[in-house]
Amino acid sequence: MCCLTCIFPIRLIKNMEPENQTSVTEFLLLGLSENPEWQPLLFGLFLAMYLTTVLGNLLIILTISSDSHLHTPMYFFLSHLAFTDICFSTTTIPKMLVNIQRQSKSISYTGCLTQVCFVLFFAGLENFLLAAMAYDRYVAICHPLRYTVIMKPHLCGLLILLSLSISIADTLLHSLMVLRLSCADLEIAHFFCELAQVIKLACSDTLINNILVYLVTSILGGIPFLGIIFSYTQIVSSILRMPSAGGKHKAFSTCGSHLSVVSLFYGTAFGVYISSAVTHSSKDTAVASVMYTVVPQMLNPFIYSLSNKDMKGALRKLI
Repeated sequence: MCCLTCIFPIRLIKNMEPENQTSVTEFLLLGLSENPEWQPLLFGLFLAMYLTTVLGNLLIILTISSDSHLHTPMYFFLSHLAFTDICFSTTTIPKMLVNIQRQSKSISYTGCLTQVCFVLFFAGLENFLLAAMAYDRYVAICHPLRYTVIMKPHLCGLLILLSLSISIADTLLHSLMVLRLSCADLEIAHFFCELAQVIKLACSDTLINNILVYLVTSILGGIPFLGIIFSYTQIVSSILRMPSAGGKHKAFSTCGSHLSVVSLFYGTAFGVYISSAVTHSSKDTAVASVMYTVVPQMLNPFIYSLSNKDMKGALRKLI
């Protein structure tokens, strides 16, 4: 993917003469605020959030791998989600911290396009992993006697492979479409290179790119989301038919953590798109983007460790 950036046809025109065109080597990330007084606060806040995300998700992975009782499909998907959260945050936050520390706004041309690719990839992968986890909970609660027959290791591995393949295909598709754009504006009003912001820089026709973004997002985002809604509709219906209150409580507790993570991820993502449609301020959109690129990844370890009895027991053993 990175090698494709070498042919991205962006030019910065210093004068109106063709011979004075210069190849672009970097973009400028304007960040969340240009006020110098806010920079130390932003640096400390995002450093703390990043360290919490990495350490929390590493602890989740270590706990699952060290406890044989957690070697089940549910925690298999959770460990992959934790790893994805670490990679997702690492794609955006470290560059922001480096720029604040160096009092610089630049990001290399290749680095920007690479960041676009990885943000698309890990966001798509997280989307599909949440859908796979919802399916796992659906089978566990609605078809408990057939759970071990349906959720075999082969199927779990196939779901992970399918998620990776679709995410890679989506990333390559958007990357190839971005490569056809040309542009003269190099300032990105964001703290990372987001696809929508990069497309806004284009001075060439972006109709196809925008149609592709909405179409692919609707399909690849909508289908997993509808699958999650269907799964939890069936789960709630099955739980309400249970005769004992203890059984209902146990069933709700097994899927409560995942439902919280799903609500956090999709709720913040939809909030970003709604806010971007309502407001024309790129700064407001950048601030809203923190809610789906940083906050869910940081809170996921707390949600799973604090509200999941099995995880709390495994953490006590590990500690």
